[in-house]
Amino acid sequence: MNADFKTWASNCQSHIETFLESHLPAANTTPERLHQAMRYSVLGGGKRVRPLLSFAAGELNQADTARVTTAAAAVELIHAYSLVHDDLPCMDDDVLRRGKPTCHIAYDEATALLTGDSLQSLAFQLLSEECLADDPSIQLKMIKQLAQASGSRGMAGGQAFDLDSVGKTLTLPDLEFMHIHKTGALIRSAVMLGAYCGGNLNDKQLEQLDHFAKCVGLAFQVVDDVLDAEATTATLGKTAGKDAENNKPTYVSILGVSQARELADTLRQDAFNALKDFDDKATRLRQVTDFIIQRKF
Repeated sequence: MNADFKTWASNCQSHIETFLESHLPAANTTPERLHQAMRYSVLGGGKRVRPLLSFAAGELNQADTARVTTAAAAVELIHAYSLVHDDLPCMDDDVLRRGKPTCHIAYDEATALLTGDSLQSLAFQLLSEECLADDPSIQLKMIKQLAQASGSRGMAGGQAFDLDSVGKTLTLPDLEFMHIHKTGALIRSAVMLGAYCGGNLNDKQLEQLDHFAKCVGLAFQVVDDVLDAEATTATLGKTAGKDAENNKPTYVSILGVSQARELADTLRQDAFNALKDFDDKATRLRQVTDFIIQRKF
């Protein structure tokens, strides 16, 4: 681990971008409009936080980079699909994502729906067609883990909870429950799938990694809520202030900005505590954590 974090992260981001570009269907492949929309929704944007977590967890477990790349791409495709669907009029009804028109604005609602469906399918195709672990049962565990994180007991369930909570006053535990599923489940997948690509961790260590990922997933959402309240649309690349406009419960609406920031710092420390037994092998995970939590408020 010789490169500084900025260089390492840039290399990982470029690497995953190249992989995604080559594994998404070509824009001129029939049906062209759908494939163009898939590429539009995935390529050329985003910080690739989830792949960075996968690469960092893979480094900790001395995993083969090619294996981690495939797993990281699968998680990123699920994330991209979720954004396409979240932006639809029936969900958050947003017109801007990553600084450009959302998929249903650039194309149309039907194409956006099919784009999300197709990105989800491609994610599981990638996970199943390459050898990602020496033990086939581990690879099946990876597929199951991402499926659960994406579905009603994970991201989709969290989104359903989110939609149902509009206009309501939630307790802090209720909000945490929602975001453990909506945001946190996929971040945990990113970490665990990267780790599963290696083969040197015991059950206790995997539990420690999972706890780390849970803390990071919640911290990610806390920071997002603060940014939504304080940052500009130009800075975010998406419409600022949407949560308050839509009367959604957030960490800021429950705690206020100052206490929300304190919570993010507490979650950061809890995440680091979960990594203490890994010593320097977890350096990249700590760096990615700070990259997530110390985004500009």
